[in-house]
Amino acid sequence: MVKFIDEAKIYVKSGGGGRGCVSFRREKYVPRGGPNGGDGGNGGDVILKTNENMSSLLDHRYRQHYKAKRGEHGKGKDMHGKNADTLYIPVPVGTIARDFETGEVLGDLTEKDETLLVAKGGKGGKGNARFATSTNQAPKIAEPGGEGEERTLRLELKLLADVGIIGFPNAGKSTLISRISAARPKVADYPFTTLVPNLGVVSYGDGKTFVVADIPGIIEGAHEGAGLGIQFLRHVERTKLLVHLLDLSPATGRDPIDDYETLNRELGAYSAELSKKPQIVAPNKIDITEAREKLKEVKKYFDKMGIMIYPVSSATGNGLKELVLAAVKELGTLVPDKLE
Repeated sequence: MVKFIDEAKIYVKSGGGGRGCVSFRREKYVPRGGPNGGDGGNGGDVILKTNENMSSLLDHRYRQHYKAKRGEHGKGKDMHGKNADTLYIPVPVGTIARDFETGEVLGDLTEKDETLLVAKGGKGGKGNARFATSTNQAPKIAEPGGEGEERTLRLELKLLADVGIIGFPNAGKSTLISRISAARPKVADYPFTTLVPNLGVVSYGDGKTFVVADIPGIIEGAHEGAGLGIQFLRHVERTKLLVHLLDLSPATGRDPIDDYETLNRELGAYSAELSKKPQIVAPNKIDITEAREKLKEVKKYFDKMGIMIYPVSSATGNGLKELVLAAVKELGTLVPDKLE
């Protein structure tokens, strides 16, 4: 299994410019040969470019230094140095680049093949041919090439998904995403089965789709780093809609209402924007008799709050069509009559 890395620190340095050349014409039949020193070439830029085939910043944990080449120096006979090639650094779609020292956001790359210049190459120096004037016809000066820029970057990956499935560990998030999409996450009966976010594509009428992310279990104190903590809360930030999955199973000994309130407090403590995101509440595991009894109490609680719930069983598939339809309507992409 490929390791999921959503943070990386890298050093980048663009290429310096080539120096200009001091040279004079020396042909036998040109007694008054003038300056003919060429300009230096420009140094290579360093550019981040999104790559749809990357899903993690893992590559940048192994390679952390990126240096573009220097431009070629100018030569005699008015020969200019060659510009150095641009150095492209591939990153996943959804990457945010920050200056490591200041924390300034340099760019947020959310589109396919999007680019971001992070270090500009140095300008090539002028050769002495550029400095010839009517009063100085034999200049013996040339410019050195400009220095390249260097900086340390902090790269952060935030998943791009329309819908984020949240809930406490073992609430059934991975099973749910496996039932409504083609994703096949690891599923088992112990906490933190999901150690990385899983992405799936849900298809509905007329070939339309939306992307859903199974966010690893968030527990009380997550915004302070408890459990898998703040490491994965950032992946909820880009979603347009949250599906709040509640565990009704008596085997866990948990109170779904308390879980709902606790998890929302964690979202609000991490980011005020997260607490404002629209949510769909889906009590899960209604295939269990005791869970269906618990559902009556849960329904009363949400009825008082004016919140509609969508009971489901991730294991058997009961209620999943209605849940997906509710998500489609909430996203504003609805074709309710043609849901597959």
